[in-house]
Amino acid sequence: MDKLDLSKKYRSYYSAKNRPELVVIEPSQYISITGKGDPSGKPFADNIAALYSTAYVIKFACKANGQDFVVAKLEGLWWFDENRFAGKTIDTSVEVPRSEWEYRLLIRMPDFVTETDVQTAIETVVDRKGITLAKNVTWYTMHEGTCVQILHVGPFDTEPETLRIIGAFTEANKLSRNGKHHEIYLSDFRKTAPEKLKTILREPVK
Repeated sequence: MDKLDLSKKYRSYYSAKNRPELVVIEPSQYISITGKGDPSGKPFADNIAALYSTAYVIKFACKANGQDFVVAKLEGLWWFDENRFAGKTIDTSVEVPRSEWEYRLLIRMPDFVTETDVQTAIETVVDRKGITLAKNVTWYTMHEGTCVQILHVGPFDTEPETLRIIGAFTEANKLSRNGKHHEIYLSDFRKTAPEKLKTILREPVK
């Protein structure tokens, strides 16, 4: 049985250069969970666990039906209340208390996975594994369209430096923000040394 690997099927989605570039991102479907607060805290880790548990139940159900796939990389959309924190942008987000960071964690799903499949998996995770947070997992679709992106290598704490490069590129090309800050975690940050982390930083623009 062939196993679908989305990172190979959609290479351009899961790759970026170490300099800013314009890309066009196709519509995609995900399972998702939202939250607010410090990403180094337990609630954030618990949300990741609930999302991955759901993803693997979907995977094994699909495998049983002859459509196996590799669970895709974790992704995240990040934002904060820009009315409350006037004048702050994503590259100055370190100045916003981490308790005020909001996020949507995502795992991309193959086209053959349906919203019904996801709901069935959520019920399985809650009933059989006792992970009640899975009730907060939802089906999510996104079409970012034109984006500026760059590959960030290193710890998350140094991301603002890379984001300023994106900002300068965006301004030089007379573009403006058109969506939430998007990160794709090419490395497992639970197991990888901070200096070796690889993260795609993506900003929708118009």
